[in-house]
Amino acid sequence: MKKLSFIGLLLAALTLGSCQESLNEKCARECRQYTQKNCPAPIDKHTIIDSMTFEAGTRTIHYYYTLTGVADSVGLLSREEVHKALKDQLRNTTMMRAYKEEGFNFAYTYYSQSRPELVLFEETLTKKDYQ
Repeated sequence: MKKLSFIGLLLAALTLGSCQESLNEKCARECRQYTQKNCPAPIDKHTIIDSMTFEAGTRTIHYYYTLTGVADSVGLLSREEVHKALKDQLRNTTMMRAYKEEGFNFAYTYYSQSRPELVLFEETLTKKDYQ
């Protein structure tokens, strides 16, 4: 009888354990849900977030934006200025704490509104950038 109870508990634990999603699965789900519910959405006067994806192979959360108005031009800000601003923002946000603790990467791609095929800026931040 004790053996049967132990097997029942073991099966229950395995069943419950298999229902929990991994951090990668959670991230993919959250990115997908955010994009479906909120995108596209204005971030500020000249920035629209188009989507947010998760690339499991590299553990990268990827943000896609469109720049409008005066921001929609190559060379408006230097690569160093944008890199520093993204790095500071990522360091200071608490919303991504679990992902930062696990060493996820964060990629940002900014497209031109006037020429949608034109990438104005791309950057990927790794753990060494935001710690």
